[in-house]
Amino acid sequence: MTEPTRSDIDSTSGPLLLEFGASWCPHCRALDRRLPALLERFPGVVHQKVEDGPGLPLGRSFGVKLWPTLVFLRDGRVLAQVSRPDDDQVLEGLIAITAP
Repeated sequence: MTEPTRSDIDSTSGPLLLEFGASWCPHCRALDRRLPALLERFPGVVHQKVEDGPGLPLGRSFGVKLWPTLVFLRDGRVLAQVSRPDDDQVLEGLIAITAP
């Protein structure tokens, strides 16, 4: 899958959760076990995983320095961003992007 561009992300509509990480990252794998259950409560949220790494432009455009980093957007606008989140931080972000 081709990495989306920042322009692609900025032009999205509705709630979007970007998850930056790496397949070998133990923190990312831990989140992978918890995130699906949290997302079940928010069926309207599009979840997009982005395999990140040094020099990849999308992660750098969001200032990603730690994995996993979750970016919560609505209509292309960042409403929250957290690195190595606990479940409460994930829920807060999901609520923020789905609130009326």
